[in-house]
Amino acid sequence: MKTSWHVATAAEAIAAAQFARLGFDVSVQYGANQPEYDLMVDNGEATLKVSVKGSRDGGWGLSQSQLSKIRGANYQGAADAWLCRHKPRTIVCLVQFQGVRIDELPRLYVAAPSEIADRLRLAAGGRGDTILWENHARGPKASGAGTVEQLPAAWHLSAERMTQLLSFWEGQEGLARVSSTECSGK
Repeated sequence: MKTSWHVATAAEAIAAAQFARLGFDVSVQYGANQPEYDLMVDNGEATLKVSVKGSRDGGWGLSQSQLSKIRGANYQGAADAWLCRHKPRTIVCLVQFQGVRIDELPRLYVAAPSEIADRLRLAAGGRGDTILWENHARGPKASGAGTVEQLPAAWHLSAERMTQLLSFWEGQEGLARVSSTECSGK
């Protein structure tokens, strides 16, 4: 793919197709670069907003813009600020094209924003990072040298994973209101 636009467009289209294959009704938000989500998926009982992130290099840069708004290299604060931008009933679909031939499907993962923020905070040996890596070994001079960051296998897009995420949000409605109050001061 030539540009980041191609990556984003392909990621959204493939994500929509895969959600439909899982039996979800899929709605696409009208207009480019709309805030917070790209798709809505509905199983007849519940609806989730989906923010789709595509990558062709093994990682998804998620909280860089938040880091630039905070004094110092506060990666933990950037992860918190990134999390605060997501409203309840939103999930993130990560689409990875690295090493994928044109006749293969890319790897798709789905996670709640809180799960992703936790991974961002723990990255680089606990220093935190702005990039969520699919599978990345930290070099000898990097923070967290020698550690390997890898997305959980449980995050792979599947019917079971979507059931988990739908259940997660059913149990989190009250907690989501509390966290939105915590975020309002940030």
